[in-house]
Amino acid sequence: MKRILITGGCGFMGHHFVDYVLKNTDWDVVIIDKLTYASHGLDRLRDIAALDNKRVLVLGCDFSQSLSEGVRHEVGEVDYIVHMGAETHVDRSIENPEPFVMSNVVGTMHMLNFARSLPHLTWFVYFSTDEIFGPAEEGVSYKEWDRYNSANPYSATKAGGEELALSYANTYKLPLFITHTMNIFGDRQYREKFIPKVIKSLLAREKVTIHADPTKTQAGRRSWIHAQNVSSALLFLLAHAKQREKYNIAGEREVDNLSMAQSIARVVGKPLEYELVDFHSSRPGHDLRYALDGSKLATLGWHMPMTFEESLKHTIQWTLDNQKWI
Repeated sequence: MKRILITGGCGFMGHHFVDYVLKNTDWDVVIIDKLTYASHGLDRLRDIAALDNKRVLVLGCDFSQSLSEGVRHEVGEVDYIVHMGAETHVDRSIENPEPFVMSNVVGTMHMLNFARSLPHLTWFVYFSTDEIFGPAEEGVSYKEWDRYNSANPYSATKAGGEELALSYANTYKLPLFITHTMNIFGDRQYREKFIPKVIKSLLAREKVTIHADPTKTQAGRRSWIHAQNVSSALLFLLAHAKQREKYNIAGEREVDNLSMAQSIARVVGKPLEYELVDFHSSRPGHDLRYALDGSKLATLGWHMPMTFEESLKHTIQWTLDNQKWI
């Protein structure tokens, strides 16, 4: 039986991965989480019945500080570390970059140092983002080793953590690979994110603001992927990845934000009132388009278990049935 440590396991993406591991392996799961506003405390773990599962150990811990001896003892030996814990909200990073530097760079260093102390570690996974590459022109999809071009403090700190992780693989031979993901959605997403925010506005008959270009005629575009698909890709890579490699977990469908809001409105059954808003001119760092080339992972043999259409419809219906999350 294997043992996996997941940082940020109480958060949105983290708890989905915890759920996926519990359902698809017999591994024991250790979670480290600071339990900030975005984690909803332990609510997500309660919702997936992970808190009462004897295979799960949850440790409240701020890894922007060195892990204490007590935490190290409780974690014990692990086969895998999947480092998902991070500060992730672009707006908040623009308002105050410091927590992002402390969590995403300094915190990553602390987790890498802990990983070095584990003699039987199979993999350390650094969970990164498409935003490190910056905006993508139409027709461009970035490959894993393309240059960084961070447009906001959040993406810069993720790029910094990524380079730090690579340095540990090079210097200390830490067994490590890196993933880049796109716009992740799914059940229990924090209410400030696009899909739950649109659903809440539709139910309240409020106007939805749509990120657009300076002319307010072209809505921003994103590639969307369900958290369970990301979880599937991660579990696949733990068995198939190569040392010091990077892998893009790309979305199946690229959709502009207005079309996405219209799709949500059709499922909700409410009229969409919206306004295209030029965020970028007043607050640089809101890029109109991100894009990843997912061919490398597909070549390895991974396929998404859920289509975009079915996963989006499921997420919207689940949120309508569980409105406490919005």
